[in-house]
Amino acid sequence: MKLVGVDVGGTFTDIIYTDTEQGVSHIHKVPTTREDPSIGMVAGIKSLCEKHGIEMSSLNHLFHGTTIATNAILEHDGAKTGMITTQGYRDILHIGRHQRPQNYSIQQEIPWQDRPLVQRRYREAVEERIVPPSGAVQTPLNEEQVRQALQRLQAQGVESVVVCFLFSYLNPRHEERVRQIIEQEFPQFYVTTSASISPQFREFERFTTASLNAFIGPKVQGYVRQLEERVEQAGMTGDLHIMSSSGGVATAKMVSEKPVLTLLSGPAAGVLGGEWTGALSNRRKLITFDVGGTSADIAIITEKGFSESSARDTWIAGFPVLVPMIDIHTIGAGGGSIAHVDAGVAFRVGPRSAGSRPGPACYGHGGTQPTVTDAHAVLGRLDAENFLGGEMSIYPQRADEVVAALGQQLGLSALEAAEGILTIVNNSMANAVRAKTVQKGYDPREFSLIGFGGAGPMHAVEVAQILGMQEVIIPPHPGITSATGLLTTDLKYDATQTVFMHSTEMDFARINETITNLKGQVWAQLQESGFSQDELFMYGYFDCRYVGQGYELRVAVPDELLTETSIQGVWDSFHSDHEREYGHSFSDSPIEIVNFRLTGIAKMPKIGTPTVLQSGRLEDAVVKVEKSAFRVGGELQLMDTVFYQRDEISVGVQFSGPCVVLQKDTTTIIPPNCHAVLEAHGNLIIQVEV
Repeated sequence: MKLVGVDVGGTFTDIIYTDTEQGVSHIHKVPTTREDPSIGMVAGIKSLCEKHGIEMSSLNHLFHGTTIATNAILEHDGAKTGMITTQGYRDILHIGRHQRPQNYSIQQEIPWQDRPLVQRRYREAVEERIVPPSGAVQTPLNEEQVRQALQRLQAQGVESVVVCFLFSYLNPRHEERVRQIIEQEFPQFYVTTSASISPQFREFERFTTASLNAFIGPKVQGYVRQLEERVEQAGMTGDLHIMSSSGGVATAKMVSEKPVLTLLSGPAAGVLGGEWTGALSNRRKLITFDVGGTSADIAIITEKGFSESSARDTWIAGFPVLVPMIDIHTIGAGGGSIAHVDAGVAFRVGPRSAGSRPGPACYGHGGTQPTVTDAHAVLGRLDAENFLGGEMSIYPQRADEVVAALGQQLGLSALEAAEGILTIVNNSMANAVRAKTVQKGYDPREFSLIGFGGAGPMHAVEVAQILGMQEVIIPPHPGITSATGLLTTDLKYDATQTVFMHSTEMDFARINETITNLKGQVWAQLQESGFSQDELFMYGYFDCRYVGQGYELRVAVPDELLTETSIQGVWDSFHSDHEREYGHSFSDSPIEIVNFRLTGIAKMPKIGTPTVLQSGRLEDAVVKVEKSAFRVGGELQLMDTVFYQRDEISVGVQFSGPCVVLQKDTTTIIPPNCHAVLEAHGNLIIQVEV
């Protein structure tokens, strides 16, 4: 099998090719074309294939991580969206839960009120009512009101319509009927129903999630169509799969229908790549540290694997999201983050980024503001002649100019200002790691830090020092680890159904029927993608809580008909998980099931184990020795620093900092008194001096 993984970032588009039969892999990086990422993506694949003599038509699978949906939300650049909802519930999107994001701030932004996904004038209420607990129809749908509402939305220039009815998670009949009317009589609308996106209780979160899907739907659908056309024109006939936020890939058709599933597409692939990297070195307790041009993404992996976000803390750009997502924490700190003096004369770095154009000043594309990458250049930690494998020139003198100008504002030399930029951004990143570890009961010192992304290996060791961590792992191709992660996953579909039931009053016939029905839906989706039943795997989970609690924990469900005996293991697991998460449990208290979740997986071909140079002398890897600045004993010093070419370092050879390890996709910085060795499968293991 010949596979290609492409991850589109804010600055660079990362590409990896692998032939699973020959065990050969190639990597490539090209600047991201912000106006249309598919242009740079296809051009980059072409360039890689031409360079290595690969026929485009021979590629079997193309896996893609995209930021189109995320950027549309962050930039609030979506479609003009209208809503059809239950009479009396027009303002659910505005009211929320009467909770402010920051309880004590009088100047806070409330996203769903300050920049609503659906303007109030485009929200239409119609007569209908489904009632709990059975989902019976109390008030039939008034179809004439629906048609009149759609005509008004059409006259107002609405592009996308979201249908959100109360209790539709119990019975989606009315929502589906409105969908039929739209598809038959108003086909110009992109249509979303809340029950098809997230059939769960909590109407504000369900309505918002469906509205997010409608808001970004036309843009994502247009991008996917354009990408499919460009791929076909380039001569690629293989299957296109797009990364979802839950850690699996989905078909282009599914992503066009449910683009909200891709809100963390790129970062999710990075977590998978980090997990694959740790497995190469037999490490299971990992903190993934993915730093690109605009952001840093942090996630935790334990012996149980990565965790999914819960309903209480899944947010994108301030909006709650009820779809499966890997638990990732993101901050605006990356290689392109701009250093500046704010209105209060405070020294700041980020969250604004220079992006790929103009980018950092040292890129020579017209950037005039100092960035994190410029700080590295001023400190002598980059090699101008070996940046991006020598395929891209950088201009350290331009970095000197902009950083020196910032230093004048602060009363610092250029070197001090550059070191200050890195100190600020490294501490911001360390605080983000603490937010995912210490605040959740984990000790980061018990984990290995996986540094990847274009800028991750430049910061990983110093961030580990701040956190007291002792080991940093740099993957074989750290700059394209997210793209590599795309080649380690499977096709994955998720289905959810709200089912309220107490442990003291279990209706096993009803719960088993729900499980069987959801399995049928997921089987059908996977088989539609071309897989046979013996290639498919199913995993079930309950969202459980003690009666009276407001939020849930996810517990695995055995793959068998549930009985009084078999479900006892579910209750035991919930008690132990509650103890681990909160420090206590109540073994005598009744438990409430609120949702059943099902994940269907079809196995996809995967990247093999990388090969590295098995023998050689460390001296052969030396590129040069130059002065670079590091802080030692509280003093900033210019020190002799060895620059190594990573491809020339052989397995088992040990070396120490201060040194810089060069490779095409990134630069790894190893400070003084830290020691490194290249392991058999290509990981660079760095022992950190704390």
